Amino acid sequence: MIKRNQLVLLALVLFSCLSIHAQQITPTKDQIIALTPEWKGERMADGRPKTSDKFMERLKKVSLEEAWGYLRNKGYHNQFEGDWMLLRPDQVLVGRAVTAQYMPLRPEWDKIIKAAGEKEGRIGGTNSWPIDVLKPGDVYIADSYGKIVDGTLIGDNLGNSIYAKSKNGVIFYGSVRDVEGLEAIDGFTAWMKGYDPSYIQQMMLASINNPIRIGRATVLPGDAVLAKKGGIVFIPPHLLEDLVLNAEFVALRDAFGHQRLREGKFTPGQIDRQWTDDIKKDFIGWLDTQKDKLPMTRAELDAYMKDRTW
Repeated sequence: MIKRNQLVLLALVLFSCLSIHAQQITPTKDQIIALTPEWKGERMADGRPKTSDKFMERLKKVSLEEAWGYLRNKGYHNQFEGDWMLLRPDQVLVGRAVTAQYMPLRPEWDKIIKAAGEKEGRIGGTNSWPIDVLKPGDVYIADSYGKIVDGTLIGDNLGNSIYAKSKNGVIFYGSVRDVEGLEAIDGFTAWMKGYDPSYIQQMMLASINNPIRIGRATVLPGDAVLAKKGGIVFIPPHLLEDLVLNAEFVALRDAFGHQRLREGKFTPGQIDRQWTDDIKKDFIGWLDTQKDKLPMTRAELDAYMKDRTW
């Protein structure tokens, strides 16, 4: 019995040592790939889905309601968070998510995290580590559990570094400081829960590029981000292209319907229900008059309409 207890104790000690030794700040590339199995396209060096720059740019014109409605229809009900303080209310932010999880300071765990970071060659304060992994087009997204006082993740120094690396902004479920300095960074923008002049205290970085919670939304590394003054939608990468095409098609359909209603060619009852073959035929002909106004290529549009049930 004693020998058995000793073996159990030894196993627990070995497990503890292995866990400390294996502490990771960031999941491996293979772990991130396993986390995002629906994505079948190109990936970033760290394993995150590399969504198309073309569709990321076109995403800017999609409304929050269109994106939200599309995702709800696909079974994704927890991808929106509202009620933000915005650095630049009229600026739209899109990009690929780099996630960071912060927690209230726990000294022994913080010590392990810092030791692992030192072993991985990370330098500076832990709140600068997520910035070091940013690539052009990334959005730094942090869950700092809504902490405002003593929870300021960045000021203007780190803000400048973020913009230099990503040419993009940040989304913090927490706070920032040095707002005037951040506003002076041309092109930089931020969605945050608050501002405070204090500096970060009694907080620790727990991980980079793991799943995080942002309010009522779940965010994975590589998610496509659409942030506007009404809130933020976090889009699973494998749905981005179809979401954008769906929004663009609906916009064309609405433009056609509005024009035909103004002309009196069709009634609201005809436009607001399942279209007849005559209306569909008229719509196809109308598209030929919009060649220079289409948000997508005609090949993309034709391929999309082939599979659409209208």
